[in-house]
Amino acid sequence: MALSIKTEEADRLARELAALTGETLTDAVTNALRERLARERDVQRAEYVERLMAFAESVATKYDRRPVTKAEWDWASGDED
Repeated sequence: MALSIKTEEADRLARELAALTGETLTDAVTNALRERLARERDVQRAEYVERLMAFAESVATKYDRRPVTKAEWDWASGDED
């Protein structure tokens, strides 16, 4: 597989990173991409959790959230005696 670096800045940054870390150019780029991808996934997860919590809060008052009593459970399951 080949990765084509098309800008001088990207090439310079990759080479500078490799020189600073002592990694090969391939390892420096791979590790940088892996770290950036992990950070972006963390941001995506945090945003998802935030949206999910906002949704849960917005609908929480619309539903009866009291615990189900034994009588209600029995009625709902058809196990009334």
